[in-house]
Amino acid sequence: MPTGPEPPVIEVAGVSLRRDGRQVLRDISLSIGAQELVGVIGPNGGGKTTLLQVILGVLKPDRGTVRVFGRDPRRLDGLRGDVGYVAQSKLFEREFPARAKDVVLMGTFPQVGFFRLPRARDRARAMEALGQVGMADRANRPIGRLSGGEQQRVFIAQALVSRPKLLILDEPTVGVDREGEEALLHLLIRLKRDSALTILMVSHNVSLIRAHTDRILCLSRELCFAGDAARLTDQIIAQAYHAHRPEDGDD
Repeated sequence: MPTGPEPPVIEVAGVSLRRDGRQVLRDISLSIGAQELVGVIGPNGGGKTTLLQVILGVLKPDRGTVRVFGRDPRRLDGLRGDVGYVAQSKLFEREFPARAKDVVLMGTFPQVGFFRLPRARDRARAMEALGQVGMADRANRPIGRLSGGEQQRVFIAQALVSRPKLLILDEPTVGVDREGEEALLHLLIRLKRDSALTILMVSHNVSLIRAHTDRILCLSRELCFAGDAARLTDQIIAQAYHAHRPEDGDD
């Protein structure tokens, strides 16, 4: 029996949100399909991190609806394990004692609980995730002794350990040099292909996002652009960044 088109992985319809008396998101509507790699760009304070928090169910919009795999993301039990998240993060100090595989194991806690020892299955999944990001040979190395790019790969492995279908990343290339940024983007492209992942990623590196993503969202409280990278002009970018006033604050 024929089936209809596959439903969107993420669907945002008419979402608006005010925080501390300030309009952060205004009438945002977008749809992201399965196995897309979508980049989000925009000025500081344009609402990028806030949009991710709404999609993750951390924040409730004042108006509009959000669906992730057709469900309300605020009902966490319905999405547990389906969504991996890499937050904005400061890199670990050099003397931080946890090993890379210990950090990845932390990604199993929401599913298996914080107060029990990891099982062999959990450790195997952690090693599998480290292998996916090319870090299996550094599993026993202290996380603080890894480079910025290597630490970010470990954070991605932590998000992958639950074997999600959707990976959401907020500025994953912070603290990483240009060569490391390129390597991380190529890693994400490979993960999308090999693991059938849908990926939504915020970045300030406009040129990198234009070169490597399937689609781009340009956000400055309103959605200024949503489409193929080839259609994103310098004029659209300039208008989006110019429209946002620095005094409006951060995301």
